[in-house]
Amino acid sequence: MVTTNSARPDSTSKRRTPARQASSVARSPDGRRIAYATYGDPGGDPVVFFHGMPGSRRLGAVLEPAARANDVRVIAPDRPGYGRSSPRPDRTVGDAAASVRPVLDDLGVERASLVAFSGGAPYAISTAASLGDRVTGVDVVAGATPPSFGDDTPAVQRLLSGLAAATPSVLGALFRGQAWVASRADPSFVVTQYAADADAVPDEAATVVKADFLAAFERHRSGAVTEFRDAANDWGIDLDAVDAPVRLWHGTDDANVPIAGAERLAEALPTAELRVLDGADHLGTLLRAAPEALSRSH
Repeated sequence: MVTTNSARPDSTSKRRTPARQASSVARSPDGRRIAYATYGDPGGDPVVFFHGMPGSRRLGAVLEPAARANDVRVIAPDRPGYGRSSPRPDRTVGDAAASVRPVLDDLGVERASLVAFSGGAPYAISTAASLGDRVTGVDVVAGATPPSFGDDTPAVQRLLSGLAAATPSVLGALFRGQAWVASRADPSFVVTQYAADADAVPDEAATVVKADFLAAFERHRSGAVTEFRDAANDWGIDLDAVDAPVRLWHGTDDANVPIAGAERLAEALPTAELRVLDGADHLGTLLRAAPEALSRSH
């Protein structure tokens, strides 16, 4: 089912940037560190948030106001090789649950819903396919789609995926340089990678987006290299194994992930509903969809 949402956020509202949350660490069975942060209501309904590519636990801060308003506890892990989580260069999309299950167990959470942004989408869908009844629902916001579902992948993404496959050390060096520049630049330097008009992004959200980008590379670059490599390959997920209800939120003006791929993904997922946000770009879709996604958590 496809529905359209034309509501726009109040860009004039000003909220104080959410305080940085202290990181916690879970351990995988093989001893790897999996860093995560929590936001919102500590006693609220648990929602695991999958950051973008590149990204980190810090992006969960954009969900803080909506999470508190809806009694939701957002759990935001760093995927392997990002932020403070240990690298795991041999990981695949298909084994994403191996880095989510230890976090749930560490917090004593038996069941949770999932929210994914952008490049976090395949890892959330993979987790839903693997964890079965532990996942109560999935919201994919401006989510990446399988490469076979779209023939209009932006040129920059094709270039980065090519570098990740052929010369990963070069791509790692490129990310190091980007992080160095971003640390000294205005947040708009990062925001323009995700939004058509950086000036339309509220200041507090722009600050979080910059912090998220820097945290992604604070210790490693292998997480982003691995995921750009995998972005060009088959996900290796049995979509029919996803039993939980899925909502795909996608903007009509998303240049990072054109909506055609989301339409095909909605058709391929047996439990999916596509909600179209008229006029929203990539980051704008996250800012507009997140409050309703959390208010209607499964």
